[in-house]
Amino acid sequence: MNQLMSLVLLASLGQEVAAQPRAILKGHKHTITCVAFSPDGRWLASGSKDTTVKLWDLKSNRATATLEGHVDMVIAIAFAPEGRRLATTSHGRDILLWDIAGKPLRPLKGHAKDVRAALFMSDGKSLLSGSADRSIRIWNVETGGTERTLEGHAAEVNCLALSRDGKQLASAGWDRTIRLWDPRTGERRGALEGHGAMVRDAVFSADGRRLYSAGKDGDIFVWDMASKKLQSRLRGHSGLVRSLSLSPDGSRLASAGKEGKLILWDLPSGKPRVILDRGDFAFQVVAFSPDGKSLATGGINRQVLLWSVAEIAAAAQSSR
Repeated sequence: MNQLMSLVLLASLGQEVAAQPRAILKGHKHTITCVAFSPDGRWLASGSKDTTVKLWDLKSNRATATLEGHVDMVIAIAFAPEGRRLATTSHGRDILLWDIAGKPLRPLKGHAKDVRAALFMSDGKSLLSGSADRSIRIWNVETGGTERTLEGHAAEVNCLALSRDGKQLASAGWDRTIRLWDPRTGERRGALEGHGAMVRDAVFSADGRRLYSAGKDGDIFVWDMASKKLQSRLRGHSGLVRSLSLSPDGSRLASAGKEGKLILWDLPSGKPRVILDRGDFAFQVVAFSPDGKSLATGGINRQVLLWSVAEIAAAAQSSR
């Protein structure tokens, strides 16, 4: 079996079935570090250690633009809600803004160290960023100015998570603590403590009642937001969990780990539905499409892979 073209799905009974990605997007010259769908699902953006961002037209599965401007590896990509602009960050201090054609708009300058996370707020006018300088900034995208700076972390900020109603912001990183904020006012809303190592990624449940976080611990932590207590831990990865993505309907969580596995979890039960492992470290980052029907993954093999969620779930079910 050609591992570069097929996938081994390890279902709960240990049976193996083969499946293929729906599309393979080639063009990057180094590891894929982040992937993001546009809100309408028409476009996919991928960032890489090769310092570039590529925009892919998902109707043709071809790259329409290569965004060049970062001087180091790209870390995060965020589309604006209207889907016509995107923000990218890297191991550099500036956040770069682009239009969907790949034209540079304006840089956002202010962080003292590399920027590791970025999210647009629902109005499209404000952007949230987290940095190795230990701060979170809220930017006015129209003016390029900083509206607020949120401080409280004792080490680098790796990730941000925003609830779908826009009322809860979570930030986490190397201090092993998840800090909670009201993004509208900058007010602190407490902290979640329990991780024994750095936190790499986090995402809210669809209703905002739970937060999923993961990192060097190897487990996915499930937090109850009402009590701010650890509810459970999802075990399946054997090391650092790099990336989390929630399906639009909130019924599934996808996680990608340094060991090269991608796991689809059923929610809220927390049971692993499928474990995907190609053996070539292809699964380092993951994102659900806006309609929940597709997954985009990227990894060390320099390829962006597109998967049909229904096909891989059906293949796993048929093997049981």
